[in-house]
Amino acid sequence: MAVPHATTTPPDVRKSATRPFRDDAGGSRRKIGVRAPWWFVVPAISIYLFIVVVPSARGAVFSFTDWNGLRPDWSVVGLDNYASVFSDRTARDALVNTLVLAAMAMVAQNVVGLLLALGVNSMVRSRYVLRVIFFAPVVLTPLVAGYVWSFLLSPNGAINEALRAVGLSGLAHDWLGDPDTALYAIVLEIVWQFAGYSMVIYLAGLQAIPAEVLEAATIDGAGAWSKFRRVVLPLLNGAVVINVMLCLIGGLKQFDQVMAMTGGGPGTATETISTAIYKSAFSLGDFPFSIALAVVMTVVIAVLAAVQFRLTQRKVS
Repeated sequence: MAVPHATTTPPDVRKSATRPFRDDAGGSRRKIGVRAPWWFVVPAISIYLFIVVVPSARGAVFSFTDWNGLRPDWSVVGLDNYASVFSDRTARDALVNTLVLAAMAMVAQNVVGLLLALGVNSMVRSRYVLRVIFFAPVVLTPLVAGYVWSFLLSPNGAINEALRAVGLSGLAHDWLGDPDTALYAIVLEIVWQFAGYSMVIYLAGLQAIPAEVLEAATIDGAGAWSKFRRVVLPLLNGAVVINVMLCLIGGLKQFDQVMAMTGGGPGTATETISTAIYKSAFSLGDFPFSIALAVVMTVVIAVLAAVQFRLTQRKVS
């Protein structure tokens, strides 16, 4: 009886099958693999250049001129527009208000969003309904939400009427007409609308934590607070970085809610850089000043976002 010979692969075939490179005729070596043609990204890059990069670059150039937005002729004035930005009181107030609003909204939105995520991540029976309810304000247009809250916070609005109904009429207040409370009222509206967005990101991070890690912490005797501080929070580092950056950038370019609720008033109490740019360009017709202010805002956002990212980005072992 003949025994069939085992099929073997020649050594040169095995070597060529596992070798990631091959020799060309000229002796050069190139990697074997499939690479997508670079021209696939040309349409997207072209649209981005045409819509974003080119207008931004032209705007940065016009910030050094006296162009009025209409006439084709203009002359270079150097840094005069930027000097006006830093010497103008309204622009300085707008910069301070923007930084304060962004900081308060960033902290409050992340705290509320994390608390909501922890709540709806539990095994309560209504957790799915609560997720929908908490996320529902996010789908509203910010301008519409701002107008709704402007009515709620008006002197005869629902909030003041509710305070009067429960015998707390002394707390009724013109929340948006008082310079001491107007900015806080806007922060309250921002947190109400976008805390659900932060909740979804934190919820995704919580659900990605292995159950075995939490069970091990429980077996080791860790309490609820210790488990959250030493186990859950470090594993949420990625979600924290994303949420903090999104909140910071959103707060620095805040426009819709401010225009709907206060228009930047009373006085300059709630004026932000975005509203100051809009008023300078379309109300006062000072286009070079508004463009210079926009460039300053872009630089501030870029610097703060980079610093924040470097401070909050850590590798989780």
